[in-house]
Amino acid sequence: MSWHGRGGGGNRRRYRDDYDRREPVESPQDKLRSAIFRLGEVDPVEELPQLEQQIRELQPPNIPSIAEALRIGVTEQPYKIPHYAALLRLLHEQPSEGTSLGRQLLEEIWKGFQTYVDQLSWRETRFCIHFFSHLALAGIISPDSLATLLQSFTAVLDEFGVSQGRAKRAALCAGEGLMIVSSLFALAGSILPPSSPEAIITAIEAFNESTKPAKALVHPIVLFDGTGENADELLDALLASCHALQAPDAAVPFPQPYTGYSELEAEAFSLPSVLVPPEVTELEGTEDDAPVKKEEWPENFVQLFENDVTPDFKTPEGYVIRVDLMAIVDIFEVNRKECARLLLEYPKWTLPGTFKPKLGAPAAVDPVLEKDWLLENTMIETILGAYFLLPEASQKSIYYMGVITELCKLSPQSVGPAVGKSIRKLFGYLADGLDVDVSRRFAEWFAIHMSNFGFQWVWKEWLPDLTLVPQHPRRAFMRRVLEYEIRLSYFDRIAKTLPPQMQEPDAYVLPKVAPGPHFPYEDPINPHHDSAQSILNLFRGRAKAEEVIAHLDTLKTSVEAADAGANSENVVLSIAIQSLLHIGARSFSHLLNAIERYLPLLRHIVSHGSSDTKSEIQTSVASFWKENSQMVVIVFDKLMQYQIVDPTDGTESHDELSSVRCIGGLQWDLVKGALDKANGRVNIARKKVAALRKEDDDTRAQAIAKEGTAMDVDDAKPDDIPENPALTTALKAFSSLVREQKTGLSRALEGFVSCLAPPETVISPTAWEDRANWGKEEWNVWETWCWYRHFCRVYSPYLRTYSTTLTTVSFARFEGSEDPAGALLQKIYNTSTGRIDVN
Repeated sequence: MSWHGRGGGGNRRRYRDDYDRREPVESPQDKLRSAIFRLGEVDPVEELPQLEQQIRELQPPNIPSIAEALRIGVTEQPYKIPHYAALLRLLHEQPSEGTSLGRQLLEEIWKGFQTYVDQLSWRETRFCIHFFSHLALAGIISPDSLATLLQSFTAVLDEFGVSQGRAKRAALCAGEGLMIVSSLFALAGSILPPSSPEAIITAIEAFNESTKPAKALVHPIVLFDGTGENADELLDALLASCHALQAPDAAVPFPQPYTGYSELEAEAFSLPSVLVPPEVTELEGTEDDAPVKKEEWPENFVQLFENDVTPDFKTPEGYVIRVDLMAIVDIFEVNRKECARLLLEYPKWTLPGTFKPKLGAPAAVDPVLEKDWLLENTMIETILGAYFLLPEASQKSIYYMGVITELCKLSPQSVGPAVGKSIRKLFGYLADGLDVDVSRRFAEWFAIHMSNFGFQWVWKEWLPDLTLVPQHPRRAFMRRVLEYEIRLSYFDRIAKTLPPQMQEPDAYVLPKVAPGPHFPYEDPINPHHDSAQSILNLFRGRAKAEEVIAHLDTLKTSVEAADAGANSENVVLSIAIQSLLHIGARSFSHLLNAIERYLPLLRHIVSHGSSDTKSEIQTSVASFWKENSQMVVIVFDKLMQYQIVDPTDGTESHDELSSVRCIGGLQWDLVKGALDKANGRVNIARKKVAALRKEDDDTRAQAIAKEGTAMDVDDAKPDDIPENPALTTALKAFSSLVREQKTGLSRALEGFVSCLAPPETVISPTAWEDRANWGKEEWNVWETWCWYRHFCRVYSPYLRTYSTTLTTVSFARFEGSEDPAGALLQKIYNTSTGRIDVN
């Protein structure tokens, strides 16, 4: 190749992009904001004077920008709040006459706080109150105005019909603010009414007392007598901490870097009064009231370690630490790696002596707490506690799993043992009443965590549990974990990780065969083998749906000839459905392509079949994938998506519970999938109706405006405007979907009630104490009761909407009776729908 004298690459053509790829230049204001956000990367106490100087040197000061940076730092990094308060205290020092820089920033921050309150941004509001409380301790805010602010949030608890979510958030705002300033309020007795702290605590206690039934329903350890152990409820922990801090000799549980500063000469800032706005409620109709937010339930956090290993949640020190760690986990859900890093660095934001120093690190100088808790165990307990919240966690399950994985990668020698101890503790809880949905999540996390670390676990530790009955929760957990691990890998690899005893068929731990399809017509001995092969050949040749339909009609004669006693229509249906599944059994994409290609065939089978056709389709699917429960759920979901079967058909099989008197994880997944599909369709239809109504209202308003130009507005006749046909159609579809939703819920509830109605199904405290001697029947009944509890709390918004109808249909049989099973069924249902008497 010749370069024709161009000489290497020195004269290459340059493009504009070569000059534009430069790092953006940071302005002094941007550098200052970044410095505020990064406060404490090395040593927060040493960095405070430097940051103060940097803020003062920026001339002229951009008050709104600096205040916004502080406000974002407070709400996005709440573990730094005491140090941000110390920074603002330093900025209140004024070398000359005039308003101090700190006072100007505080006034601007208050404006942002009022915006948070008006928008009902509860998380930001709560952390701003933490900030204001620390400022009161620093002498910047007057104690009486802060007390008035806290009482404005306790006033929310007295609102008529206040929702549990709104009341809980308001109680956290008031109670946590009181925790921080308890010592200040004790010294300000001459300024504050003596009853201010007591009034705040009393208001929170009154609300907390009203939530007792709901607490029992979402407790991670199921005890049907209403009591529970091995878990801490959030408001219970808050109240216990507040009471502890009322003692005269109570120690401060958080850093106070501003205590060494001189007393301010300027008058303290008086916070303006605040009125918490009411909740925005939709009044479109009864169906619109169904969806509620996840925070409507109390929060019970499972305990995994002793109080000398991790801080007790019900102590001031433990509460402050847990709240900080939970805030880090919730706020940094956008970046699990950053979350893990911040969790490991958390000790520098606590009092000296809070956590045990890392191996090789120097001991804390002048420790304040002298507790030496284990950071890694505390982190794992906090993350798993948030993950196991019922009825569902605030973040996606995979996020919590990912954070734990990142922690293990960053510090394997210290986090790994904490994870192992947590797994063993949770496994022990399985025999003590661990909730079935918590057990399911535990199995999912265990399987995914093992997949990230070579599926290595000391299975031989659990060999003694093989003597338990196969229905025991520990045995069921082993099967579920291995099923999940096989999905993440393959059968032979997972089998090799187990001890020989667990690989035996009579151990009932591993599946007898690798998960796969079961196609009985593939066997030449089967009398319908030839008929199935003819259908398979049509599918493989990508024949049109019409050709397959025509061929199915001709098969009835051959089926009757091969098996005179068989129902020819059901046999032909089974052959067609299972042959189609056999074509799509290679992968998900093959399955979807097969179903989509032959949708006309499936719709023809349903439309020209009997009333049992949809049930027969489900039976054929369950039979074909009987060795792979995951595929059963997936195929059912796709058939509901394409409206081959209805969600009510998915819950119809639930009625069979009355004969078998038990429900397991697979049955629950099918019922849940059907109900979620019905509820999702109703929500989509509701949004469509709302959009069309708005469009129709706008059209009518425009028509009235036009008529008003030619005549008086009072003479305009909007009724003469023709109705929107699209709205009429949408309303009819919405009504149909609501009926379908109601039917699905009714059938599911009736299935549970029919199954659990016999009086012998009630598990008394005495019977529970004898659970070591339980057999198959008792554990099956216990699991069914647990799934019924979960059904009521998960679908409580929808059960509440149709409570009158559902109560009449399902519980009328118990009127006037003293049946203990009926009483327990109604108690759980009434608790979930908010109809239970607290007493």
